[in-house]
Amino acid sequence: MELILKETISTLGQEGDVVTVKSGYGRNYLLPQGKAVIATKENLAVLEQNKAEIEARVAAQRKEAEKLAKKIAGREIIIEQLAGEDERLFGSVTAADICAKLAEADIVIDKKQIVLSDPIKNLGDVSVPVKVGFQLVSEITVKVVPVATEV
Repeated sequence: MELILKETISTLGQEGDVVTVKSGYGRNYLLPQGKAVIATKENLAVLEQNKAEIEARVAAQRKEAEKLAKKIAGREIIIEQLAGEDERLFGSVTAADICAKLAEADIVIDKKQIVLSDPIKNLGDVSVPVKVGFQLVSEITVKVVPVATEV
């Protein structure tokens, strides 16, 4: 099934691309969600008319992603968690925790952009990749420290 993407989908392509997908994926997800339209002659003609507008919008989005990548690169965030004597956490640090900590520093991203295969369950430093878009990945360092107990 050939479709024209109406928005950028990281696994398929950029807005305005003509892609071939399995019919079930197109019919059950992309079309009902409004993420794509069927590649008919009429829709392809409309795509050609709007090509310059789409390219300008994609370039602006790429510029925003590059700016965000520079802002995030090399950043270190500190998260306090309760921990036992063997440096294992009571609980874990998840992508949502990292996202909330970045939001405190005026960096607003979606938790799905944080590539964390498993939640962090030990104290220490962990390098975490963040997908900022357009195949750009920036790394942050998450430092997990024990909660300071008051005496």
